[in-house]
Amino acid sequence: MIRWRPRSLRARLVAWLIGLHLLALAATTWLSYVVYGRLVNNFMDDQMQLVAEARSGDLRLPVLKPVDSEQATKQGTFVVQIWSADGRNQLASSWPALAVPLQPRSGFGEVRTGSGERGNWRTYTAAMEGALDNPNAPPLHVQVVQNDGFRRDRIVSRALLESLPILVMLPITLLILLVIVAAASRSLRLVARDVATQGIGSSVALPVARVPEEIAPLVTGFNTLLGRLREALLNQRRFMEDAAHELRTPMTAIGLQIENLRSHVAPGDAAERFAQLEGGVQRAQHLIEQLLRLARQDAEAANARDPVDIASLLRESVGQLMVLADRRRIDVGFEGRATVQVAAPAADLRSVFDNLISNAVRHAPEGGVVDVLLHRINGDTVVDVVDNGPGIPPEQLARVFDRFYRVPGAPAGGSGLGLAIAQSAALRYGLRIELSNLERGRGLRARVYLPKDPSRGR
Repeated sequence: MIRWRPRSLRARLVAWLIGLHLLALAATTWLSYVVYGRLVNNFMDDQMQLVAEARSGDLRLPVLKPVDSEQATKQGTFVVQIWSADGRNQLASSWPALAVPLQPRSGFGEVRTGSGERGNWRTYTAAMEGALDNPNAPPLHVQVVQNDGFRRDRIVSRALLESLPILVMLPITLLILLVIVAAASRSLRLVARDVATQGIGSSVALPVARVPEEIAPLVTGFNTLLGRLREALLNQRRFMEDAAHELRTPMTAIGLQIENLRSHVAPGDAAERFAQLEGGVQRAQHLIEQLLRLARQDAEAANARDPVDIASLLRESVGQLMVLADRRRIDVGFEGRATVQVAAPAADLRSVFDNLISNAVRHAPEGGVVDVLLHRINGDTVVDVVDNGPGIPPEQLARVFDRFYRVPGAPAGGSGLGLAIAQSAALRYGLRIELSNLERGRGLRARVYLPKDPSRGR
C-alpha cells in the first residue's frame, strides 16, 4: 500500500490544520445538535403541555384559531384537537385535515402520518376537567399536536450556526499559518544563500540565531561538517605547498647545472639527448610552479577586493603571451566590445585568462589564429577565447578540468593543471567557464561568463 506524504513542511501543516478544523467542526456540530435538540424538545414539550392544560379547563367548546398546512409544517404552529370521551369523534380542531387520531394514553407520544420528516408528529394528550355543560358526564380529551420535522429543522439550523465560526476561522487560520511558515522559510532561504555564497576556505560559521529553534541543530551540524571539510582541504593544501617548495630548490639547482653543462655537450646524438633532458627539467619546473599557484589559490581570498577592469586585464594577458605567440607565428587578436569590472584579486583573474589564452596559443597550429573577445550575449557579459586548433573530443570535455588530466595527443610541455587552476579561480569569484568545439571547421571556444552579482562584478 502506497502512503502519500507531502515533502513540504508547509503542505504537512496545512493538511494537519485542515484535518483538525474538520474534526472540530464535526464535533461541534454533533454536540450542538445533541444539546440544542434536547433544549428545543424540552421547551416545545413544555409549551404543548401548557396549551393542553389551558384548554382542559374550558367548560364549553372553545373556538379554535384555524391553522393551515404551511403554518403547521413549516412554522411549527400547534394544532389543538378536542375529542369526545370515547375518542371516536373529533369535536373541534384548529386543522381538521390533520389525520392524527387521539392517543390512547395521556402524555407525550409520536405519530407518523406520512413519509419524510414532515410526516412525523409530536402529541400531548390530556383529559379535560369535566364534560361540557354536564359535570357528571365522562371527561372529554384535549390533544396538542406539533410537526416533528419543524423541530428537526430548528435543531439542525442551530447546530450549523454554532459550527459557522469554526468554518469562518479555517481560511483565516490557514492564512496566518502560511504567513508564519513563509517567515520561517525566509530565514531558511537566507541561510541557504549564505551557504551558496560561502567559500570553502571561509572560517565564518553559518548564523544560528535567525533560524527557528527546530532547525538550529541542522545548521549546527552543517557548520561542524564544513569545519571538518575545511580542515581536510587545509591539510591537503599545506601538503601540496610544502611538497612544491621542497622540490623547487633542487629542481632549480638541476636547471643551473644543466645550463652550465650546455657548452660542454658535443654536437650530434649527445646534444639531442641533452635537449630532451633540458625539456624534461623545464616541464618539471613548470609543474612545480603550477602546484604552488594552485595551492595558493585554494587558500582563502582576502575580503577586500578592488574592482578590476576586465578589458585592461585581458590586454595585459595578451601582451604577456605575445612572445610565445610570435615564436609559433600565432596571430593573437583582442576586441573589447563591453566595459565591465569584477571585484576580485587581479592575480586570480589573470590566472584564469592567462591559462585559457596560453592553452589556445599552444594548441593552435603554427601560423594559426587566436581571438580574444569581450562582449555581451543574451544579457550576459562573456569573454571568448577562440583558436583554430584540433579542439577536444566531446566525450573528454567534462574531464579536462580535472587536475593532471591531459587530452591524448596534446602537445608536449603541459602539466594538466592549467585548466584546473583556471576553474578553481573562476568558481571562487563567481565566474563560469564553458568549453565547446566550434561548429564549423576546427577549433575550440573557451567562454567565461562574468558574474552578475553587484557584490562581485559591475
